[in-house]
Formats: sequence, C-alpha cells, structure tokens
Amino acid sequence: MPLAVSNSSPLIHLSLIGRVNLLRRFSEVFIPPAVWREVVEQGGSRPGATEIREARESGWLRVVEPSNTALVRLLEQELHPGEAECIVLAIEIRPDALLLDEAEARRIAGLYDLPVTGIIGLLIQAKHEGQVSSLAEEMNRLREQGNFRIHDALYRRVLEEEKEG
Repeated sequence: MPLAVSNSSPLIHLSLIGRVNLLRRFSEVFIPPAVWREVVEQGGSRPGATEIREARESGWLRVVEPSNTALVRLLEQELHPGEAECIVLAIEIRPDALLLDEAEARRIAGLYDLPVTGIIGLLIQAKHEGQVSSLAEEMNRLREQGNFRIHDALYRRVLEEEKEG
C-alpha cells in the first residue's frame, strides 16, 4: 500500500466533511511535528484534532520529524512551518503522495519533483474507488462546511472531467 505525507489542510478539511477515512487508502500517513502542533495541540476542540489524535493512537498516522533542519529553515522563509516540514519530510522518505492544498507549497514541492495531490485529488481517487458517489456533493460540502476555497473554474473542470457536469 502507498505511503503519504500530509500537511494540516487536508487533515482539517477531510475532518470537517467527515472523510478522514479516505486517508486509509494509504498504509501509513506521516505528518511532521509542526502539523501535529497545528492540528492537535493548537487545534484543541476544532475539527481534525480528535480524528488525528485517534489516527495516531491506532497506528496508521505517524508523527516524524524531518532530519534536514537547515532545509526546513530555508523553506520557512517562503512557507508556513508545517508546509516546510512536510516538503522536507517528503524529500527524505519519498512517499507515494504529498498532500498539500496551498498553491505556493505545491509549487515549491514541484521543484523537488514530489508527487503532490490535494484534497480534491483525494476525492477524485475516492470516487474512482467507489468510496464517494458524487464529487459535486463532496466539493459543495467542502465549500459550505469546510470554508474551503475551490475556484469555480476548477470546480467545473473536475465535474466535467469526471463526467458529473
């Protein structure tokens, strides 16, 4: 089964729409300490905190610190700490997927030839695997319940490509 490294956004937004289970398609999901702090420690009772704590306790989500602290510090000049740590961790462990939603983080991950996908990519894969019946419904829930910004052009393109529009 594939491995993934995740930033906080996919964890939080999947929690908001009740879809953290979609991460179980990976044998393990690694998150760096900055993501753990943001989602669980600083998250308190916000969406994602309980689900991610439970995922760690059950063993399929692991907190792993990247070893190249110099590169983390360099990337933190352009990115949030969680994004920087995710990219460095992905460089080090070479997962099958690096889960990032933010455009600048995705751009920088691309410079390192990392296999990036975001929450919409996870939903598309879930639809192909029969875990999601309607991308339109899931993306609407992301927009409405998760306050997740999906550009209208992307929304339409996904539905068109996936034969829902």
